Amino acid sequence: MNAPGFEPAPDQDPEDPVTASAPGRIVLLTTSHRVAPGLLSWPAWQALHAADRVLCADGAHPQLPYLREAGIRVDETSPTAEELVAACAGGHTVVVVATGEGEPALTDGLARLAGSGRLQMPELELLPASYDLPGARLLDLVQVMDRIRTECPWSSQQTHKGLAKYGIEEAYELVEAIEEGDRDELREELGDVLLQVVFHARIAEEDPDAPFSVDDVAGGIVAKLIHRHPHVFGDETATTPEEVKAHWLRTKAMEKQRTSVTEGIPLGQPGLALAAKLASRVRTAGLDVPLPKAEGIGYELLTLATRAEAEGTDPEAALRAAARAYRDAIRRVEDRS
Repeated sequence: MNAPGFEPAPDQDPEDPVTASAPGRIVLLTTSHRVAPGLLSWPAWQALHAADRVLCADGAHPQLPYLREAGIRVDETSPTAEELVAACAGGHTVVVVATGEGEPALTDGLARLAGSGRLQMPELELLPASYDLPGARLLDLVQVMDRIRTECPWSSQQTHKGLAKYGIEEAYELVEAIEEGDRDELREELGDVLLQVVFHARIAEEDPDAPFSVDDVAGGIVAKLIHRHPHVFGDETATTPEEVKAHWLRTKAMEKQRTSVTEGIPLGQPGLALAAKLASRVRTAGLDVPLPKAEGIGYELLTLATRAEAEGTDPEAALRAAARAYRDAIRRVEDRS
C-alpha cells in the first residue's frame, strides 16, 4: 500500500522488465537549520530542478516555501523504501528533502532492501544542501541555555555571584586537563568553561539597568582583538612574538589609561601567580623596584616567584608540576604498603 499522498508517476511500472532494468536515482537532500532557509548550494538547486519528483514528509519544513517559490513542485508524502525504489524505476530521479532527523526509517529500509538482493537498487546520493559555518554549534548552545534558563527550576534562580565559584572550579579543571594532556578531557573542560560564559551572558540579559547579551560579549572581544592586532588587521608590522606583545601592551595602555602598572591585576588569584604577574608588569614597564626585605616563607616564595618569572618560567605551573610528581610518589608508596 502506498503511503498517504504518495502515488507512483503514471509512466512508472516497476513490474515492466524494461523499466526495472533502469533503477534510477535517489537523492537525499539535507539542510542545516542553522542556515537561513532558501540559502541552498548550487548543486542542490540543480538536483531539485532536474528531479522527476521531489518529496518531503514534513509539510511544515522551513525549506518548502522557498522551493515552491522557485517553481519546484514538492509532494508532501512519506513513502516506504519499497515505494521510493519503485518511484525511481525507469531511470527516474527522486529527491527526498530530509527532515531534521535525517529520515532514519527510510534509509534503514533502503539498506535492508539493498542487503536482501531482491531488487536492483537505484543509485543513492547524500547531498548536503547547506553547510554549517565554523562556530555554528554555538547557536545551539545559546538556544539550549535560553531554554534551560527559562524552564529549569535551579538554573532560573542563579545569579552572577552564585555562579562565580563554578567559574573558578571549571578554570582549574581546564588547567588540569591541559597539564595531564588528556585530549578528551580537554574538550569537555573547554565546553564547561564555555558554558560559564554563555550562562553569565544569559543572566545578564535580565538585568533591569544594564542588560547585555552573548552577542554583546562576542562583539566586545572581537573589537578588542582587532584593535590589539594592528599587525593583522591594520598597517602595523610584527614578525616576532615580542613585537606582537609590544603592540598588545601599547594598545592596552592607550585603552585603559591606567595610572599604575598594578591596576587590573586580580589580587584573588593564587599567590605564586600573583607574584609573577606583578614582577612581569614591573619588568615590562622598566621599573626598578627592589623586593621588600622581611623574614618569613612568604618573602622567600616572593623572591623565588620573581626569579622564575625573569627566567621565563611560570612559577605556578612549575609548582603544580612538582606537586603532581609528589602525588605520584605518594601513590607509589601507598601501592607498596
